[in-house]
Amino acid sequence: MALREYKCPNCDGGVNFDTSTQQMKCPFCDSEFDIEAVKSYCDEVETDAPDEIEWSAHDDIAWQEGEQEGLRVYTCNSCAGEVIGDAATAATSCLYCGSSVVMAGQLSGALRPDCIIPFQLDKKAAKEALVRHLSDKKLLPRCFKSTKTLDEIKGIYVPFWLFDAEIDANMRYRATTVRSWSDSRFHYRQTKHFNVTRRGDMAFDAVPVDASAKMPADLMESIEPFDAKTAVDFSTAYLAGYMADKFDFDSALCKERANQRIKQSADDAFRRTVTGYATVMPQYSGVYLKKSTVKYALMPVWVMTATWRDKTYLFAMNGQTGKFVGDLPTDWGIFWKWFAMLAAIIAVALNVLLIVGGLIL
Repeated sequence: MALREYKCPNCDGGVNFDTSTQQMKCPFCDSEFDIEAVKSYCDEVETDAPDEIEWSAHDDIAWQEGEQEGLRVYTCNSCAGEVIGDAATAATSCLYCGSSVVMAGQLSGALRPDCIIPFQLDKKAAKEALVRHLSDKKLLPRCFKSTKTLDEIKGIYVPFWLFDAEIDANMRYRATTVRSWSDSRFHYRQTKHFNVTRRGDMAFDAVPVDASAKMPADLMESIEPFDAKTAVDFSTAYLAGYMADKFDFDSALCKERANQRIKQSADDAFRRTVTGYATVMPQYSGVYLKKSTVKYALMPVWVMTATWRDKTYLFAMNGQTGKFVGDLPTDWGIFWKWFAMLAAIIAVALNVLLIVGGLIL
C-alpha cells in the first residue's frame, strides 16, 4: 500500500514526523505542525476541484411576422461594419470609422433581441456631455471641438449578452500573523500560519458582455453600469431614429468573459471577509454554477468618431446614465506653444527678480 505524502501548509514541501517534538516538521522552512492540523490541511487540498461554470444555451428567438419589414441593414465600405436602422435613418457615415455607409438591404437572419434598454438621454444631452468632457482639454486638436464634429454624434443600440447566475464558491487562503517583542538581549519575531477557508453562495444578475466586434470591449466596460432592471421586452419601435449593431459574437463565445467577471467578483467578495492577518495569499478558488440564463439585449450608447492625422478616435457615452469615455490625442504643436509661453513668462519673472534684487543690494 502506498504511503500518503503530507504537505507543509506553509510552503507545500513534504513534512516528516519529528520524534523529539512529536510534531510534523518541514525540513524546508522548519515549520512545525500538529499531526491533525496537517491531515486536515491535506484532506482539504485533495478535495479541491476545478471550476464548474457551464451555461445553458440561449434559445434563438425568431422575428415575428412582418416585424423586420421596416428595418434596413447599413454596411460600411471601409470596415465592413453592419448596423440596423429604419428606412428613414440618415446614415451617411460609419459609426466606427467615419467612412461612407451604404444601405445593403432589408434585415434578415439576425437573432431577435430578448430585451432592450431605451435611450434616456437625447442627442442634445449627449452633445452637452461631450462639450463638458472636452472643455478642459487644452492640448486637444481643435478639430475635436468643432461644431461639425459634435454634430456627428449618433445613437446606437449596442448588442450585449446578459448572464444571470447563482454560484457556490469555495475559497482557501494561506494567512499569517506576526508578533514582535524584545528583551535586553534579543529581538523576537513569532509568525503563525493559518489555513483559512470560505464557502458560500452568490447571485449575479445581468452580467454584461459586449457582443460587437467593432465596439472595443474595454470602451463598453468603461461606460458601465447599465441598469438592467429598466430593460423592457424588445420592440422595433425603440429603434426609430436610432441604429442597432448586429451581434458578431454569440453567447458561447462571450461566456468566457462572463466567467472571468463572475469569478473575479466572487474572489474579491470572499477575500474581503478575510481580515485580521498580516498577510493573506489565495491558494484555491472554486466556483460552481447552479443556475444560469442568458439573454440577448440592446444597450443605448451615443457614439462619435473623429479622425486626426490618419487615426480614428472613438468616443462613447452611456445613453442611460450619461457616463462618457474616450481616448484623446495630444496636439504637440499646441503643447510646444504653451511651453514657449510658459518659458517666456518664467524668464521675465526671473529678470524682474534679478533687477529688484540688484536695486536692493
